[in-house]
Amino acid sequence: MKTVAVIDYGMSNLRSVSKALEHVAANNWQVQVSDQADVILQADKVVFPGQGAIGQCMHLLKESQLLDVIQQSVEEKPFLGICLGLQSLLTRSEENGGIAGFDVISGTVRRFADSPEYKIPHMGWNQVAQQSHPLWNGIADNSRFYFVHSYYVDLVDVVAGTTAYGGVNFASAVAKDNVFAVQFHPEKSQDVGLKLLENFLNW
Repeated sequence: MKTVAVIDYGMSNLRSVSKALEHVAANNWQVQVSDQADVILQADKVVFPGQGAIGQCMHLLKESQLLDVIQQSVEEKPFLGICLGLQSLLTRSEENGGIAGFDVISGTVRRFADSPEYKIPHMGWNQVAQQSHPLWNGIADNSRFYFVHSYYVDLVDVVAGTTAYGGVNFASAVAKDNVFAVQFHPEKSQDVGLKLLENFLNW
C-alpha cells in the first residue's frame, strides 16, 4: 500500500488536512499523520501543512528534529506545502523580524501593507489564476480557494498560480520539480480543494 505522510510538528490543523486526503484517497493509499523521521522518509509522498507564525514554525521543526527530514523529502519525493508549508520553502520571511526558510525557492515572504481598503489578514475566498501544471487538472482557471494569511510570497520564477489582494499580485501557488506548494488551504476549499489533493495523490 502507498503512503502519504502529513507532517506533524505541533502547529497545524492536521485533522482537516488528513481527513480531506482520506476522502480523496483510493483504497491503495494510507494517510499517516506523523512526527517520526522514519515514517515521513519512507512515505511515497509528503504533505507539509502549517498555520500561524513562521518563527514558531521553524523553532518547532528544529525542536522536533524535522528540519533535515523536510529538506530530504523535498529533494526525493512528491511534496505538497500548504500555507506556512509554502512560505517556509522560500529563502526568507519578513515575519518575526526576519526568519530564514529552507531556500528551496529563491524569494521573500512579505507582509501585506496596512490599508483602510483591505482587511489584514487576507481571509476568505479568492481566485487563483493558474499556470499549467498537473495539479490543476480538472480545476477551472480562476477558481476560488480559501485563504487565511497576513504574509504573502513575492512573484518568483516558479509561480504556478497568482492571486490579487491588497493591491498586490502574489504567488498563491509555486511548482519546482517534485514540489508543489500553495498559500491557500485546499482542505477548506470544498470541491476544488479536494480535486487538487486528489491530483497530488495521482501526480
